[in-house]
Amino acid sequence: MLIRFNVKNYLSFSTREDGKSQEFSMLAGKVRSKKEHIYDDGNIKLLKLAAVYGANAAGKSNLVKAMDFMKRTVISGLPEGHTDKYCKINPENKSIGSYFEFEIKLDDKYYSYGFEVLLNESKFLSEWLLELTPDNKEKVLFTRDISNGHFELGGSLNTKGLLNKMKVYAEDIKDDSSTLLLYVMNQNKRNLYQEYKNASILKEIYLWIKDGLDINYPDRPISDYSYMANTENVEEICRMISAFGTGITNFEMVNVPIEKIASQLPKQLRNALLANLEKRTVEIKNNDKLKSTGIIMRSDKDFFILSIDKNEKVTCKTIQFSHGEKNVLFNLAEESDGTIRVLDLLEILLSGENKTYVVDELDRCLHPSLTYKFIETFLQKASKSNIQLIVTTHESRLMDFDLLRRDEIWFANKRKSGETDIYSLEEYNERFDKKIDKAYLEGRYGGVPIFSTVFPIKEC
Repeated sequence: MLIRFNVKNYLSFSTREDGKSQEFSMLAGKVRSKKEHIYDDGNIKLLKLAAVYGANAAGKSNLVKAMDFMKRTVISGLPEGHTDKYCKINPENKSIGSYFEFEIKLDDKYYSYGFEVLLNESKFLSEWLLELTPDNKEKVLFTRDISNGHFELGGSLNTKGLLNKMKVYAEDIKDDSSTLLLYVMNQNKRNLYQEYKNASILKEIYLWIKDGLDINYPDRPISDYSYMANTENVEEICRMISAFGTGITNFEMVNVPIEKIASQLPKQLRNALLANLEKRTVEIKNNDKLKSTGIIMRSDKDFFILSIDKNEKVTCKTIQFSHGEKNVLFNLAEESDGTIRVLDLLEILLSGENKTYVVDELDRCLHPSLTYKFIETFLQKASKSNIQLIVTTHESRLMDFDLLRRDEIWFANKRKSGETDIYSLEEYNERFDKKIDKAYLEGRYGGVPIFSTVFPIKEC
């Protein structure tokens, strides 16, 4: 689970007024209501939901981009175009390191992983992994001061046998400012983790960032609809779809000629699909335990599942929906953008995985009442799991103390200088009966647009 995310000198995020990094936190505040919204393990209390508000261009989407930047950097290195992503508002930031840090809970332990990078020169300056203890102490697992070529190992990584192995890997990249140790330690290191169980924390941190942090943008499909391929879920899925007022009463997986799909794909994608099918065919031949394997293809308006069996037979299915009592089926492309958005969001409610989902512009294409209904349903589901949801939104109806706690409401506000501050409503210590949505729209907390006159008033 996510505890905190810290960022400095990235896009519109510079520093706080006290010089520290901007901090987004899922730590619960002092609010006493709605305890079912909280994960509590006896040492730490974490929110399962956070809604981030802000005017257009205030920086709330930049918070999502900052998390995504850190995730992509850990998984595959610095993304293309990174050299000009520092906070350009202050020209001095070009030569200052950018700071990224996740604090997370894994099983019954807590960790801090982060790095500093000089974006303009594509150089990592430092990297660290710490274990955090309930008594507010830090145990170093590893730290890299790359600029000075210094490396330190501690905790579970500083054990006999493993220590020497880790020193070898660390020495290999001692003066290499272009890569992260966490990335290196998750490239073809299966034998290492099988031999040294203490090293598994490096794999677990990496996998949480890669798979446990699910980041979604408004212009990309959230779900691959894999949850619909499980026929055991049909009744539950239909019930939920109906509850969200889409008019859909049922759905079916129907066969589609694979030639039809292939003919619609650009040559490059078609070749990639054929190569993937060939790879999967080899996999199923060489694995006696596999009866079949498949590929899920998803675009904005299409969804296909390609399956391959032991006899190398390839079948293709798509999803179609019926509305009302008549069993007339409609393709996904015939459904409204709002319905498709609901179908995407159902993944969060039905996946059953204890992920941290981040959804930018949750309310895109959704009626305000539907957005409210989704959050309400999520909170009901989350009370029985350790799932987390972080959303950016403009929907002021969510600022309802019948639905959310004060510490679940966050704001992104742009200073006059153009830099973004993020802060929680909890920092304002408002009275419990305060009309938060009204105060927000009046600009009490920032995060709302300030309009200038479009047509100047002419004096008579």
